[in-house]
Parts: sequence; C-alpha cells; structure tokens
Amino acid sequence: MSLLSTFWQRIQRSLFPDLEECLGPLTERQKKLAAVLELVLIEALVPEPVHGLPGRPPEDRQAMARAFVAKMVYNLPTTETLIEQLKGDRNLRQICGWEMRQEVPSAASFSRVFAEFSRTALPAKVHAALIERIESPRLVGHLSRDATAIVGREKPVRKKKPVERPRRKRGRPRKGEERAPMEPSRLERQVAGMSLDAMLSDLPKVCDVGSKKNSKGHIESWIGYKLHVDWADGEIPVSCVLTSASLHDSQVAIPLAVQSAARVTNLYDLMDAAYDALQIKGHSRSLGHIPLIDPQTRGGKKIEMEPASALRYNERTTAERGFSLLKDNRGGSMVRVRGHAKVFAHLMFGILAITADQLLRLVQ
Repeated sequence: MSLLSTFWQRIQRSLFPDLEECLGPLTERQKKLAAVLELVLIEALVPEPVHGLPGRPPEDRQAMARAFVAKMVYNLPTTETLIEQLKGDRNLRQICGWEMRQEVPSAASFSRVFAEFSRTALPAKVHAALIERIESPRLVGHLSRDATAIVGREKPVRKKKPVERPRRKRGRPRKGEERAPMEPSRLERQVAGMSLDAMLSDLPKVCDVGSKKNSKGHIESWIGYKLHVDWADGEIPVSCVLTSASLHDSQVAIPLAVQSAARVTNLYDLMDAAYDALQIKGHSRSLGHIPLIDPQTRGGKKIEMEPASALRYNERTTAERGFSLLKDNRGGSMVRVRGHAKVFAHLMFGILAITADQLLRLVQ
C-alpha cells in the first residue's frame, strides 16, 4: 500500500499540475485516464516498429497503445468512436501522444496495430507486470475464481463427432484378463505435472456454443467464448484465461491457480460448486491455500458449509462485481473483433483499465 500511496501523492503533486499547465484545465475523466496510464506504463512493453522499410512509415505504437487503454477508460464502443473522440478532444489527444488532429491514425492503421498487439499479447503482458509490481508485495486474503460468458460475432466451430470407443465390460475382470487402462481426464493430467504452457495449450480456444445455468436456475446459451478470472479482494483481477464457451469451468481452475500463485500470495481460494473436484481441492492445498468450494449435491444430499466458512465464502461476490464492471463499463459486452487472440486482447485492455482503476481506489 505504501507504493500506491507514494504513487498517488506524486500524481497529485506533480503530474496533474504539470498537465494542467501544458493543456489547461482537465476533466475528472481526463485525470483518471492520465493516472491509469501513469500506473500501467503500457509504453514500456510496446515493441519498437521496424524503421527504414519501403512504404509508409509505421505509426507511433506507444500512442496507439495508450489510445486503446483510453478507449476502455472512456467505455467507447468502437475504434471509429475513439478516433472521433481523439480528433475532437485536444486534451485526450495530447495525453495519448498526438499534437495535431491530422496526426491521429486512420481506422485501418488502428486495426493493423491492434492485430500486432493481439499476436504479441501486449495487454496481457502489461497486466501481469502491473500485478506483480503492485500486488505481489502484499498478502491477498481471498481469490474468487469464476467464469463469465463472452458473446462473439463469429460463426461457431462445429464439434467433431467423438470417436466411438469400445465399451468396457462391467464388473471385475476375469482371472488372467487384462483390460486397457482408462484415459486420464484433463484434471488428472494437470495435477500429474503438466507445465503451465502445456495446460494452457491443452484448453480449447475456438468460438463455439456454451450454456450455463443462471442465478435463477435457467439454462442460457450463447455463441462465443468464456473468460475465466481470479479476482482478488477489491475487484482486482489477478489472472485471466479465455477459452471456448463450451469448456467446463473446472478445467481452467488449476492453470488459473498456477498463474495466480506466481503473481500473488493469497490465503483462501473461493469457488462455486462447478469446481467441486478432488484434484482442484488437492492442488489448492498443495499451494498452501485453503479451498472454500460450495459442495455439489450428491445422492440428493448437500453438505452444508460450516458457519465460519459460509460467512467467508460470501466474499466470492467479488467475482460477480468484477464481471459486472467489465461488461458494463470496460468493453466486455462490446466485443466486435473476431478470433481468440483479438478477443482476448480486447478483453485484457478492459481488464487492465479495471485493475488500474481499482488499485487507485485503494488510495483515493
């Protein structure tokens, strides 16, 4: 917290006065954007373009990266709206890095650079660096793990028909009979020693059809993806994974836990009944955490949590509030790009804006 407090004091004492001296009076939203950009330092990880090649010189990637963050802070629906805002708002344009209106790149240039940022996973890298810089020094009480539907604007990939496997004989094998071992499940493979990269590569990432039971018990379906997030206290996203919509939430629990454990130190892992599996509980304990998972109903009976655990489990509403912030205010419900890499980059720009905003709320 001392790092954030020092940062906020520097922002108020030097950044805001210097900007207002150069640009004139700033609105509250412009001040928020300036503080967010100063905190995330996205330009530090933007790769330098190759100069000296024939054709039109490359646009300023750092200014465009800041503009994509501004798009989420301002909650703008399209790149065209962002360009109009940049051309009409001198302070916003100069905060991003352009002096004149004619310097703002075209929509085609923004599209090409966004594709580059998607291929290099720039917003995800910037988010990871921000979490490790700010959150790793402090102890996190709870990580609330959950997933949300992301509606896409592309055709779903048809699932291949599963290969028919010979049915296993019921009962015990006869004397001398050898049966082929059952293929291990994805959870069993994950806890058997897979690396994080291998676990992430094993997850399906194509656009398909997903279904999930809502809070009222009704089944809802959508075409697109599913975003899995570990939320720290205060609606601060720590780790994010984007998968196919049809993938069950439990299949991403262990990769998320490995990612989060490398970035922060937490005490409790809070998960709903979809994550009620022995492998997930065991992996959580192996990291030194206490898993609090809503038990599934088995055999018509449900084991209730102890009162103290149930009270602590209520902290999992952090995930619901976090997803609401993403969808209502940071572009989560305005996905207009296609393909896993671009959709993930779009969402991570929103996650980056949420992270910076929620961290700043701790010291304001």
